[in-house]
Amino acid sequence: MNARTVDPHRPVRQDGEQSRERLLRVGLALFAQKGFAKTSTREIAEAAQTNIAAISYYFGDKAGLYRAVFFDMQGTPGDEVAQLSQPGRSLEDSLRVLYASFLEPLRQGELAGQCMKLHAREMVEPTGLWDEEISTRIRPMHDGLVGVLCRHFGLRRPDDDIHRLAVCMTGLGVHMHVGRDVMDVIAPTLNTRGSALDTWSERLVMYGLAMAQAETARRAARKAKPALRAATGRTRPTRTTANKAEVAG
Repeated sequence: MNARTVDPHRPVRQDGEQSRERLLRVGLALFAQKGFAKTSTREIAEAAQTNIAAISYYFGDKAGLYRAVFFDMQGTPGDEVAQLSQPGRSLEDSLRVLYASFLEPLRQGELAGQCMKLHAREMVEPTGLWDEEISTRIRPMHDGLVGVLCRHFGLRRPDDDIHRLAVCMTGLGVHMHVGRDVMDVIAPTLNTRGSALDTWSERLVMYGLAMAQAETARRAARKAKPALRAATGRTRPTRTTANKAEVAG
């Protein structure tokens, strides 16, 4: 939705829940464009074709509206975390849930772009909601994925490489939002075809599984090195042994 100026003499609509929805959408567009501090409640009310009192009625104040825009427009993360961490779910199925959480919002078109811009503004011009976003949304999703990976690799607790792998897997989904404008310029056909998001879903799951396979191979190679040295009777020379060899030479 593009922010626009509305004729102040235009009749104000009073239609209950639709007014709340308009306030959310207009608030998102204006907050994303101008930031929290530079957006006035009067400007929001006029663009939403309602009155300032409606903001107080539905959200309490501007801060309440901003909070609702920031969180309510994203859906409920608890459902996604529960699906991701469901016992017995395979890594492939868990990755489908993970990437769906990134791709489904993109089906809303411009709304997804505005949400991304709002989050970027919040990081640059913080109001305190970004810290809450990390603790209530980002961390639970990360922890859920880490749990899935521990189960996949047969680990009782995660090590740094499990966390590293989870960050990289999630990064594929994050880039679908933060890199969308760049993709539209350098490879526009990736996102313009009707089945583009379905194709992305399949590819992201495939790439995520490839990451897991690479980590499996890395762990296997690391375990094989001591066994190979033991089998061949090779030991690493100590510094003392090396020094003696240099003296003898």
